[in-house]
Amino acid sequence: MDANYFDLSDDTPVYVISVAAQLSGLHPQTLRQYDRLGLVSPGRSAGRGRLYSTRDIVMLREVQRLSQEEGINLAGIKRILTLENEALRLRDENERLRAEMAMIRALIQYQLPPA
Repeated sequence: MDANYFDLSDDTPVYVISVAAQLSGLHPQTLRQYDRLGLVSPGRSAGRGRLYSTRDIVMLREVQRLSQEEGINLAGIKRILTLENEALRLRDENERLRAEMAMIRALIQYQLPPA
């Protein structure tokens, strides 16, 4: 057996819908609705069954919190999640570009040819 066989990340889809429903405190039908609306998109098994990751479970709880505690409708939640994902992507890109600029500045300062 491969040494990394059980090395699972938070993004690894491992939970069937009944377990995901129990872990998130939601009804399986609610999970199906969230999938149809694109709020949480689980992976799929070979038989096309939904498989949820730990990150999906956290997202399900957040969708429920926004809906119940903040009173936001599902369309609003979808927009919020889309904007949050875009903000994360832009932060990562900004960090990458800052590192690239620092390297270019160092090369210019020491007048080294680029690698």
